[in-house]
Amino acid sequence: MINPMKEVLCVILGGGRGSRLYPLTKERCKPAIPLFGKHRLIDIPISNCLNSGLRKIYILTQFNSESLNKHISRTYKMEPFSKGFVEIMAAEQSMEDADWFQGTADAVRRCLKHFNDPVIKYVLILSGDQLYKLNLRRIIRYHESKKAEVTVACNYVKPEEAPDFGIMAVDGNARIKRFVEKPQGQSEITEMAVKHGGGTSCLGSMGIYMFDKRVLVELLTKERKVDFGHEIIPDAIQTRSTYAFMFDGYWRDIGTIKTFYEENLMLTDTFPPLDMFDETWQIFTRPRYLPPAKFENSTVKKSIIAEGAIILSSEIVHSIIGLRFRVGSGSVVKDTITMGCDYYETEGKMRKNLARGIPSLGVGNGCYIERAILDKDVRIGDNVRITNSKNVDNYDGQDYFIRDGIVILNKNAVIPSGTVI
Repeated sequence: MINPMKEVLCVILGGGRGSRLYPLTKERCKPAIPLFGKHRLIDIPISNCLNSGLRKIYILTQFNSESLNKHISRTYKMEPFSKGFVEIMAAEQSMEDADWFQGTADAVRRCLKHFNDPVIKYVLILSGDQLYKLNLRRIIRYHESKKAEVTVACNYVKPEEAPDFGIMAVDGNARIKRFVEKPQGQSEITEMAVKHGGGTSCLGSMGIYMFDKRVLVELLTKERKVDFGHEIIPDAIQTRSTYAFMFDGYWRDIGTIKTFYEENLMLTDTFPPLDMFDETWQIFTRPRYLPPAKFENSTVKKSIIAEGAIILSSEIVHSIIGLRFRVGSGSVVKDTITMGCDYYETEGKMRKNLARGIPSLGVGNGCYIERAILDKDVRIGDNVRITNSKNVDNYDGQDYFIRDGIVILNKNAVIPSGTVI
């Protein structure tokens, strides 16, 4: 029987550029993007590992990794006697290879030399930019019961979404017969579709792979193929015992601004798809020891307010207000995500900045903000309107961008009083 705590190594892939999430990835990698007012995307896979009793975790990264490195080092500290760890493994030059990671498989291949603990018999590879809650021991038990060498976790996706995923076809025993990464031909998608829930779906790869360590080493070292979805998994189904693990729960890949925006605000629902109030399955993050949120004669509807926020005589509707964020008097924030602030300004500093025409951190007085994402440490003056009233779909401005009709203020953006966006 597999001993998950001793024999399973978790490897979280966090090195992608995240170009479709720009400008949120302008100064950070995808897994470091703030989430739900106080978390980061990377907290989701790490929490799934820790809640599943898996304590040996590497995070592979290379692009804009400073923010992620800082978050991991400040958040996840294992007891010295647990033999567990959560560690960053960044791309590094060596005498054999001076390049960046060329893909997901190449990243793991170049880190294999660090996986040499003979106790490790299995490697569980996870994505660093997905939302889901899953006891990963289910995959481990399934892998063992099937006597599999490779297991690919999959979720049911709509046929029209299939071009965004790796799609697979399985036999009656769930053994994978065919795997196509991001299929573009409709006939190919139709051939691999399955009946599910009274309709038609496709089996989409979740980007979660479990390998016998021996098999992983063989697959990665026989040829220098660089991607799991395009190359390694299609090769494995030809020569290895490769099975699909079916997961029918909530799962979302955070690949675009629209997805990020919608999935964040879903948490404000009465019964959100990702239950953050389940004390038996906590989503861990960095403890900050901030004071409770403070309200002054305000109205809050269907919103989440993180600790340390200050709301002064304002209206907050269907929004997420991040850590330490301040909303001035007479302002309305609607259908908006604010990522908070990294620090508080003193009253003296605020007066000096205002005298120089620099707004205070947060939202000023008399503002109206709707359908927006405000990155960290933004400064918005008084009487600012951010509504995208012209319904622009995409636009690149100086301190802001518009993507899918959503206005995004850059980190540290300064929006003068009276501005209309």
